Amino acid sequence: MRNPRSPWPFTARAEELDLVRRNLSAGRRGIVVTGAAGSGRSRLTAEAVPEAMRDSVLVVDDAHLLDDASAALVHELALGGRTRLLVTVREGEPAPEGVSRLWTENLLPRLALTPLTERACAELLARAVGGYVDALTVRRLYRASRGDLRLLRELVVAVHAGGDLSHVSGTWTWRGTPPITARVRELVEETIRDLDTEEREALELIASGEPSGTGAPSAGADVPGALLAPAVLERLRARGLVTVDDRLVHPLHGPVLRAAAAEPCHSGGPSGGRRAPRASALAAECEELAARAYAGRLAEIPRGIGERMAEDDTGWDEPAMPEFCARRARVARLRGETREAMAWSREGLRRSPHHHACLAELAHAAAYVGDLTTAWQALSRGPAPAGEARTRPWPVTGARPPAPAENTRSQAPAQDHRPWASAAVPARTWALAAEGDLDGALRSALGLAGDGLFGDDLFALHDVVRLGSPELVADRLGELADRAEGDLAPLLARHARALARRDGDALDKVARGLADLGLMLHAAEASAHAALVHPDRRASQASRDRASALAGACQGARSSALVNLALPRLTARQRQIVSLAAAGLTNRQIAEQLTVSIRTVANHLCDAYARLGSSDRAGLEGLFTVGRRGDRAGGHR
Repeated sequence: MRNPRSPWPFTARAEELDLVRRNLSAGRRGIVVTGAAGSGRSRLTAEAVPEAMRDSVLVVDDAHLLDDASAALVHELALGGRTRLLVTVREGEPAPEGVSRLWTENLLPRLALTPLTERACAELLARAVGGYVDALTVRRLYRASRGDLRLLRELVVAVHAGGDLSHVSGTWTWRGTPPITARVRELVEETIRDLDTEEREALELIASGEPSGTGAPSAGADVPGALLAPAVLERLRARGLVTVDDRLVHPLHGPVLRAAAAEPCHSGGPSGGRRAPRASALAAECEELAARAYAGRLAEIPRGIGERMAEDDTGWDEPAMPEFCARRARVARLRGETREAMAWSREGLRRSPHHHACLAELAHAAAYVGDLTTAWQALSRGPAPAGEARTRPWPVTGARPPAPAENTRSQAPAQDHRPWASAAVPARTWALAAEGDLDGALRSALGLAGDGLFGDDLFALHDVVRLGSPELVADRLGELADRAEGDLAPLLARHARALARRDGDALDKVARGLADLGLMLHAAEASAHAALVHPDRRASQASRDRASALAGACQGARSSALVNLALPRLTARQRQIVSLAAAGLTNRQIAEQLTVSIRTVANHLCDAYARLGSSDRAGLEGLFTVGRRGDRAGGHR
């Protein structure tokens, strides 16, 4: 692992860096860069103006700290136009008039730095530690740092120093309570340093009633709202420090304030009267996640007790935690967060290695990203469907399952195999689709549809639509939509009807509706369908661009609809072989799987390389990106 204390790479600010450099080129006056504390203003400045350029550019970092005379001098230099200026200002801090007039009088353009996205944060963390970082760890660090790159770095340093950053199977993972070092505390305190006494005391009282690392509510969990003056609470809400239900917004305010007040943490172990409320809350969250999945209410997922226990590595005495992880994985998968879905599944399997729903969700998400080894391994660890031998040998890449430890299966808790079938069959469907076996995938999806489980029936029927055969299920989806509550079922039925009619405009509307509900991968597929059926080239390209933007939020997912759009000039057989090659299979393994000769596979790949403009197998992965690349490869059809 790279030492996290060493300088971190400059990441995810390429456009901003280009803009700053262009405004510092000859004939330009310069630029003002503003941003919140920890947004990277100083680092951007260092990248834009290396030491060799310091003689030709005047850099004024943290110009909000200048006195009035110095600010007036900077203003005069900008008016003169002979000195190129790079001025940085912290947002939220009052700036001297001479500084603020730089942009209010349009003397210099202003670049407002926005916080890095979670995706950019994942890229930065991977480069900083020198390897892939687990999606739950990225999400947790992203939330805890709240856009402050200084705090992000200090958290990684503290977690690494404490030995809590583990490296398992090529992935860096953090579980446990947040480390409150002196530097972390200092940075968090910066965000509340301007509170008055009443506001500070109110935050401390709310912090004392928060769960304190175990997920168990402490003794004062229900009292803060009743004890605090409404006017104080309103001020805290207006500052964005407290939610409408009187909870702290910043995940580190609670630990830091409790440490500052020297309050002991409440244990909340497995004994005593707190376990029952915690178990009840966890069961309620499991039900809520299931209801959200079936209703399509996925745009926002509240963070609750189960997520806190997973992050803090507690709740090992809670039997419902693996089920919570499975349901949280399903929600992440439906939202298009495929890597996060895999992380939640693995968290559940860490706690219960044989949990069927976690295995199925791991297989499903892995199939979406083309990780067929993981998908088939996970499916092989669950029970085979009743009356059916396994239809897929362990796994397609030729690996073999590890020999189980003695009595391992007998030690696992007994589970009802019926839920396994309803979860595993969709995973198998998409594993087959990822291999290019669309006929097998379609048979698998149709086999599950109609088993009487409303929610699974709905998604299984829609899988048939996603696989490109809407006419087979459009009527059945319409029947379900007539008796369903909420917006999801009618929207899925409209998707089937629109695709069956090849109505591009209707498919565009479906895509927008699915995106509004939070189903980003499904929305990307609907846009991809629209792009393929629009007769007008411009409308097709607009749908293609929308599909590309939506797919970009899906953490590497590539379903058959997106593959068809990304590789438009290939035949069905070529797409099948290219998909398998991109998933890592050798020519021999592809030939064995498709029962063709190795020479036939090689010939198809050579033809595909020529059509796609790729020189060899190494370039295939990047070709699965929807958008202009696919348009150049094949154009509008």
